[in-house]
Amino acid sequence: MSAARYYDMCNRGIGRAVQIRTHDGRIHRGIIERVSPNRVFLRPFGRTRNFGGFGYPWGWGVGTGFAFGVALGAIASLAFIPFFW
Repeated sequence: MSAARYYDMCNRGIGRAVQIRTHDGRIHRGIIERVSPNRVFLRPFGRTRNFGGFGYPWGWGVGTGFAFGVALGAIASLAFIPFFW
């Protein structure tokens, strides 16, 4: 799937919980805070912090605290999570 398709999906899913798997096999779970043309910013669940992979440069969510970015071009799959665990 293209980065443009993931961009559209992420824009529609702002505020929803997602699981993102990147091409290098890393899994990122969190709530979509915001989306830029080349990166999606996630707020991690609870105290979990996922500081690896394509998360640089670090960003701040819009008024909600810490969020990290995942490059849209690095996404291998994206799944919306219907509930929190």
